[in-house]
Amino acid sequence: MKIAIFSNSGRASQNVSDALRTRIRFEHLTLDDAHPDIVITVGGDGTLLSAFHHYSEQLDKIRFVGIHTGHLGFYTDWRDYEVDKLVDSLAHDNGQSVSYPLLDIWVTYADGEQKKKLLALNESTLKKVTGTMMANVYIKDELFELFRGDGLCVSTPTGSTAYNKSAGGAVLSPGLDAIQISEIASINNRVFRTLGSPLILSPDEWVRIEPVRSRENLLTCDQILVENRAIKEVGFRISKKRINFAQYRHTQFWRRVSESFIGVKRNDNL
Repeated sequence: MKIAIFSNSGRASQNVSDALRTRIRFEHLTLDDAHPDIVITVGGDGTLLSAFHHYSEQLDKIRFVGIHTGHLGFYTDWRDYEVDKLVDSLAHDNGQSVSYPLLDIWVTYADGEQKKKLLALNESTLKKVTGTMMANVYIKDELFELFRGDGLCVSTPTGSTAYNKSAGGAVLSPGLDAIQISEIASINNRVFRTLGSPLILSPDEWVRIEPVRSRENLLTCDQILVENRAIKEVGFRISKKRINFAQYRHTQFWRRVSESFIGVKRNDNL
């Protein structure tokens, strides 16, 4: 088995990474950052998002494992003091995994350049730099509404707990192959109307957002700001690609939601 360690630059994370390398070599496992079978991220959800984009061309060959050195994240199942237990799980790996849906994004720029394709684990947003964003929203290429507001957020089920939730979107089970579109501070009055609630699209549906004014719009893909260029349109749909996590001890999704947002503590012995 070939293992890569992807860490943030914090001292705590670097210390854990050093301990990991020592234990991995002791177990005669192979360290390989270029073509790994397992990617261990050390830090938090932001570190895992960075690792996901770094290895996005190898997703069909890689499983991820997350160690958190701060607060519990949605993608990090192991604590910084559990290095020995994790390496023991690696040494006895039998290929177990759990997978989550991803988001396909395609961008057409106003200068006519060929479409750019992106892949998101959490979400993508389209927002206006200043003032109100006006955009025609098409579902399966049929006009749905003329949106007016700060912007729109399109998320995956696992990403539904991030920016989407802050924008008033629903939390979706990762067992659903679906995408969600949530409005960011939409304008609704006697003159201008939007639906005013999140939309959830099935795998055979897609959404296309066409800004009325192509300039001064910002597009993000997870934590990455896409080039600040005039955008003609952006399309979104559920991807055929998925992210895979090594399921040595994968926390059940709804338990993670409950612990993160409600603070419910459980006794696993009951």
